[in-house]
Amino acid sequence: MSIKNLQFSLPISIVKEGKTFVAHTSVLDISTCANSLKEVKDRFIELVEIFFEELEKKGTTDEVLESMGWQKIESSWEPPVEVEHSIEQFQVPAR
Repeated sequence: MSIKNLQFSLPISIVKEGKTFVAHTSVLDISTCANSLKEVKDRFIELVEIFFEELEKKGTTDEVLESMGWQKIESSWEPPVEVEHSIEQFQVPAR
């Protein structure tokens, strides 16, 4: 299967840490950062492309995606479905 033909949607979280924007997707466990929202989105697109190019080069696409919870449906791959995204409050002992 050629990676060029894969199409899918990814849940992406973008947070701001100081002046830096960080984009992450849990379904591939990859992230990148940049100084602007547009730049981090552009970098993230490039990162996803590189990720899949490397899987294809190494011949490990099926193995890696299966280990990350992706499902192969006919000749297409579907990422795990994010069922909730929330902010939870925690209290932990501090010294």
